[in-house]
Amino acid sequence: MNTEPILVIGAGGQVGASVVEQLVAAGAKVRASARNPEKLSVPAGVEVVRADVLSPETLPAALAGVRKVFLYALPQGIADFLDAARAAGVEQIVLLSSQTVVDAFPEQKPITEMHRAVEDAIAGSGIGYTFLRPHNFATNILMWGWPESIRTEGRVRFPYPGSHSDAIHEKDIAAVAVKALTEPGHEGQAYFLSGPESVTQRRQLEIIGEVTGRELVFEELTDAEARRALEPIVPIWVMDAVVGYWEHSDGVPSHLSDTVERITGRPARGFAEWVADHAADFTG
Repeated sequence: MNTEPILVIGAGGQVGASVVEQLVAAGAKVRASARNPEKLSVPAGVEVVRADVLSPETLPAALAGVRKVFLYALPQGIADFLDAARAAGVEQIVLLSSQTVVDAFPEQKPITEMHRAVEDAIAGSGIGYTFLRPHNFATNILMWGWPESIRTEGRVRFPYPGSHSDAIHEKDIAAVAVKALTEPGHEGQAYFLSGPESVTQRRQLEIIGEVTGRELVFEELTDAEARRALEPIVPIWVMDAVVGYWEHSDGVPSHLSDTVERITGRPARGFAEWVADHAADFTG
């Protein structure tokens, strides 16, 4: 195991926090960063620093002595980040990207372009890289108001109940990231990551009910009703992307990959396990 710290950018995120935890469990020296590091909760022995790719002045100190970095895809500031990484002698960046760069519906074009811009910049930087490309995060449903609606009403109001998702657990994304950061052979690779099953939105709600022991109701919204509900939550381009995805994937099973098991040696976690890990979100 290298003695240099591995820098985890965005350690307060669902995936970043799990990367930190799993790196520590693997015996790695970890430096966790966030825009507001005072809010981070990290395991004992983890160094905490401020790093913000939109604030270049924070980067040299965060990158000092670092050879490997876990990074989220953010086009703004990527050029400054790569300049600072080269100056610090960084040898590998493990990027949380998106499978939309190779497999997307037309409405997802802005998401595709955002991730592709970051991938292209890193690939052209001369720094070694590994791109992690999940498609559907299991945690996405936390953004759409499911937990509060389930807790307070025992129902979800949502469009396209037959829309499929491969619903990957953030721990599995992090597990692949940790392997890429701590073992050789992953440089220059781009990995499509998925959960082990293609589950519809209706089935996701059923699984939440089974795990939490509640009878839950799926109340289907029209496309227009869903857009009105999402408008206060996300920008228009995000709304167009996600509603477009739900429409196109209605009744269409998601593509799956065995990458998690192939790289980590254990099967990807199913949606029921994700729900069990997040049960407090749905039960209060």
